[in-house]
Amino acid sequence: MILLVLLASVLIISVTIYQYGEQTDDYNKLRFARKEASTKNDIKIELKRRTTYPVITKNLSKIFQDRIYDIAYVHKLTISMYDMDGVLLKSSIPYNFDKKEGKNLPKETINKLANNSNHKHTDKDYQEGATYQSSYTYIYDPRFKRIGILQIQIAQDNEEQEHELREFISRLLLVYLLMFIIAISLAYFLSSYITRSIQTISQKIKETRLNKRNEKITLNSASSEINSLIDSYNNMIDQLEESAVKLAKSEREQAWREMAKQVAHEIKNPLTPMRLSVQSFERRFNPEAADVKEKLAEYSETLIQQIDVMSSIASAFSDFAKMPTQRREKLNVVSVVKHALDIFTEDYIYYIPQETELFAHLDKTQLIRILTNLVKNATQAIKETDTAPRIEVKVTSDGNNVKITVSDNGKGIANKNKELIFEPKFTTKTSGMGLGLAMIKNIIEAYNGSINFTSTEGVGTVFTVILPKT
Repeated sequence: MILLVLLASVLIISVTIYQYGEQTDDYNKLRFARKEASTKNDIKIELKRRTTYPVITKNLSKIFQDRIYDIAYVHKLTISMYDMDGVLLKSSIPYNFDKKEGKNLPKETINKLANNSNHKHTDKDYQEGATYQSSYTYIYDPRFKRIGILQIQIAQDNEEQEHELREFISRLLLVYLLMFIIAISLAYFLSSYITRSIQTISQKIKETRLNKRNEKITLNSASSEINSLIDSYNNMIDQLEESAVKLAKSEREQAWREMAKQVAHEIKNPLTPMRLSVQSFERRFNPEAADVKEKLAEYSETLIQQIDVMSSIASAFSDFAKMPTQRREKLNVVSVVKHALDIFTEDYIYYIPQETELFAHLDKTQLIRILTNLVKNATQAIKETDTAPRIEVKVTSDGNNVKITVSDNGKGIANKNKELIFEPKFTTKTSGMGLGLAMIKNIIEAYNGSINFTSTEGVGTVFTVILPKT
């Protein structure tokens, strides 16, 4: 409806402007033709009855010495007379309002006049924003001999027509503006009435979530098609709740199975050397041997080392399983990061703080844990390359957030592993349980922060941590 109103208004205004232009051109042509005929008639009478000079070319300026100004004034136009070669003989221009001096006719105009079958040539000229229409005809003596060329020129003043056009278009625009407002109102109320039920269904679909209880749709007045759609949606909600319960149960069971297998695998690693150590000690132990104390100490140390490994495994899984406790305190992040890097002895680690002080409310221990884990991963990635190692740690302020970046020129992360980098148990190293990045991701997200990375194989990796200041 709105489009039709707009299209109709544009078409009607376009047609109106075109029609006014056509009418103005026709009016100017008829007006000029009348003035031209009257002027020629006056010149013809002057040549036949009133002159005492012989009617020849060189006498035209004398014959119309003063009369040319009277004729031009009466008909409100400009008259110029030329000889057959286009040389100006007489003109009314000195008394015309534009005060322009006459010029000889160009050869092109003379040729066009001579080659025209009706011995008449018309032309339009645009000067200083005004339009001038001119006609060129021959001047004949009483015996119909050509004695000169007559130019009649009139300035076309279309101000009145343009004023009428502007008034008409302004009124037309007011009418169409009113129609446009009415069309918008009608379209709004009609669309609101028609789509009210669909909007309700759309809103419910947007609010549908797998991990929460979804409400069914109830509409008292709706068409049969809408009711059919509502019934399908309500059935989908019932099936979705059943699927969500089954999926949650399956995910919990799968998670426990995976965790149990991982714990069992990690515990078996130290148990195997412990078993071998016990069997070896049982076979070779001699209480009467001279070095019995040294062997017993070595055996005890081996067992203690393996027990410590098992203890660290249990602690790691325990730390990952529980959410980190937020203990917020006002910290100077610049100095805390520097303190975290002091434990690393590598000379290719460069700390580049952008500010001398940068305060945020965070847990100092957890912030150090984030930095040490990222830098440790970077050092391990660099050890597997032959390039000159370099690790850069930068701390900057990003609005209401603290931005920490750790970049290295190590081996990079393969494209197939990028989606798994924060998954628990995932690791590309020969040692470790693959829980480091997953744990620091939990810490960062607990503070409503974010961690992401960019990496190119053979070039390096950049980890970016965003933490809120408050």
